[in-house]
Amino acid sequence: MYVCWGDAAANTTHAEPCPSYLPWYGQVKDGFVFRRCDADGQWVRDETDMTWRDHSQCENVNPEEEQWEAWILSQLRVMYSVGYGISLAALTVALCILTQLRRLRCTRNLIHCNLFVSFILRAVSLLTRDALLIHQHNMVQGQEDMIVLLREKTLVGCRVAQTITQYCVAANYYWLLVEGLYLHNLLVVLSFSEESALPRYMALGWGAPVLFVVPWGVVRQLYENTQCWERNDNRSYWWIIRSPILFAVVVNFIIFLRILRILVLKLRANQMRRSDRKYRLAKSTLTLIPLLGIHEAVFNLIPEESAHGRVRYSKLGLELLLSSFHGLLVAILYCICNKEVQAELRRKLKDTFTREHSSCTSRSLPPSSGRPPIGEDLISESSEAAQPIARSRQC
Repeated sequence: MYVCWGDAAANTTHAEPCPSYLPWYGQVKDGFVFRRCDADGQWVRDETDMTWRDHSQCENVNPEEEQWEAWILSQLRVMYSVGYGISLAALTVALCILTQLRRLRCTRNLIHCNLFVSFILRAVSLLTRDALLIHQHNMVQGQEDMIVLLREKTLVGCRVAQTITQYCVAANYYWLLVEGLYLHNLLVVLSFSEESALPRYMALGWGAPVLFVVPWGVVRQLYENTQCWERNDNRSYWWIIRSPILFAVVVNFIIFLRILRILVLKLRANQMRRSDRKYRLAKSTLTLIPLLGIHEAVFNLIPEESAHGRVRYSKLGLELLLSSFHGLLVAILYCICNKEVQAELRRKLKDTFTREHSSCTSRSLPPSSGRPPIGEDLISESSEAAQPIARSRQC
């Protein structure tokens, strides 16, 4: 339950290097843990009848640093939990706005809605998984026999939640890729049909993650079925999920560069001052970064296993901050602050206020015996007929 012990001669002390899984292994990598083989060829036992060992050379020489690291990780968990909670609320509001206003229904906004749903699923699954991890950790601390039985059931639910979480996170990355592909095709492909491409986008966003999340779950069940699958001790298994996500991030980054090139060429073609051109380019770039998730490409330049110490925690903190508030930023930019959405909301509120005002006025007036004036009939008919045209122009 500490290291793997080799053979030892009777009446000798046997030494093994400190185990590499210790979080402070860098400080004790030259140390050893000892066992004593008795004259009868059996390991010496202590007063509690447990096999004696001396692992004093492998103990943490700086427990204050370990406590500091635990505090940092706990604060990071609070931070990203708050971020995902706020993003969840903003995305829910944005999704309701885009789905309830009929004049905003088009291919572009439908893709936005699927992106919002992927962000919502990511937030819900991560928060649920964390709750199950805490519950499972508390049960592991117990020593009662009944809790051992309950722990096995909890582990099954926790592993299922972990698999669903990996799917939701992967789907979020692939819907960011769909946004990039849609925008690229809209700008580059001359005969691009949005309606015919929509089924392919749906299959890519929701179907592609299944192709690598399910194999990852099978491999973990067969070869690394430990705890709640929250640790990735065998990196080769983790690359089953990591490599397709990294592929989506790289493709989106290439699309981002191509779109920027197109924007630069278009802005140069327009007759405008250099300062205006730079402002338009900067504004478009800052708007595209959250839509395509370009910050993920920056973080992937520093692999997780190569970052250590304060660099690792700085990278982890910034990455969790941006990832947790990413949904909030997308909801604000592409729904709440969108001029088209704002105009439609104002029109909706105005129509509602007008209807309420007219109903109040009709109650206060004596009842009329005839139809409304012909002019009002024509206005209402023309407005009904103009809705599809206005909707197509908006989309």
